[in-house]
Amino acid sequence: MAEKTKIQLIDNGPLIVTGEFEVVDSDGNVFTLEKAGRAALCRCGQSKEKPFCDGTHKTCGFKSKVQAN
Repeated sequence: MAEKTKIQLIDNGPLIVTGEFEVVDSDGNVFTLEKAGRAALCRCGQSKEKPFCDGTHKTCGFKSKVQAN
């Protein structure tokens, strides 16, 4: 059985995706992940490595705390 995919929102930071998944661009090309089964996706929009997080959220003033109801 495949590992369940989990998406975790980090306060003031990226989305952490773990499990079995692919990140695909608009042309259907699959991104190569640094670590299989884990990716940090940018939420601040300032990363130079989009769609992946490069830590820029720490210096650009990005603030977001999302809580499930």
